[in-house]
Amino acid sequence: MIEAEHLAKDYGTVLAVDDVSFSVGTGEVVGFLGPNGAGKSTTLRMLAGFLAPTRGRVLLHGFDMQQQPLRARERLGYMPEASPLYPELKVREYLGFRAALKRVPRSKRTAAVGAAMERARVSDVADTLILHLSKGYRQRVGLADALVASPPLLILDEPTAGLDPNQIREVRELVRELGRDHTILLSTHILSEVEAVCGRALVIDRGKLVAEGSIEALLSRGRAGSLRAVVNDPEGRAEAVARAVPGVKELRFAGTPSARDLELEIELMPGRDAGDAAQALTKAWVEAGVAVRALSPAKASLEQVFSALTEPSA
Repeated sequence: MIEAEHLAKDYGTVLAVDDVSFSVGTGEVVGFLGPNGAGKSTTLRMLAGFLAPTRGRVLLHGFDMQQQPLRARERLGYMPEASPLYPELKVREYLGFRAALKRVPRSKRTAAVGAAMERARVSDVADTLILHLSKGYRQRVGLADALVASPPLLILDEPTAGLDPNQIREVRELVRELGRDHTILLSTHILSEVEAVCGRALVIDRGKLVAEGSIEALLSRGRAGSLRAVVNDPEGRAEAVARAVPGVKELRFAGTPSARDLELEIELMPGRDAGDAAQALTKAWVEAGVAVRALSPAKASLEQVFSALTEPSA
């Protein structure tokens, strides 16, 4: 559905996007992640045809955005981070205007506007001036705009930016519903959204694509050198024993699952095999009279993986 081939955007003093290539298949919901200034919005604008790349090309449904822009855009609904709405228009009027610009046939325009308002959940404000809408409703009007021509592909740039927790939850549920019928590329800073609605993610940092894959695959990249343990330690020996095991770099207290048990996180030295370390820790604790309730590789959060991938170089 989307093919980005060696995309670059050079502003002369800043190389905002540097040789980025990726694809999004039909029916996928893919998260597009990166810190501020990483090149996310620039990349999305090139995909949507709002910004010409310095190098590379974009194919949407097989149509080249530079060579066949109208054919490519017919298949795309784009919601920028700040939707350029007309505050003096009513919601229904604005969406009708946008449907006309997107060449929705006149005979189908009323139905298309109604369907988009219903899907974006703005039917109750159809005859309200956009000027009088809350930020949450304006975001949803921007989403209705992206939907009004019934495109198979949606590109959503920070659809929950500036919303309160309840509004974020509503938009997240809406994106999940839209994913049943549309291919979606979703840019967001809220990593829990990606875990909740996306099957795959792309990570960009300083203009370069630094990681891509399923959410499970990205999570497996993090904390490979850590273990999580639950021990019964009435004599207070567990920490000292663990620190004496070869290959243990750091030990952190992670909680108290019960009144008698401790949960610990053990960070290993680089190159230390987690399986060998787990075996050595278990042996040392048992010999010291520490009961081991559980011991397994620590599971990373997407936030931890994201931080590791995008942290500034020393």
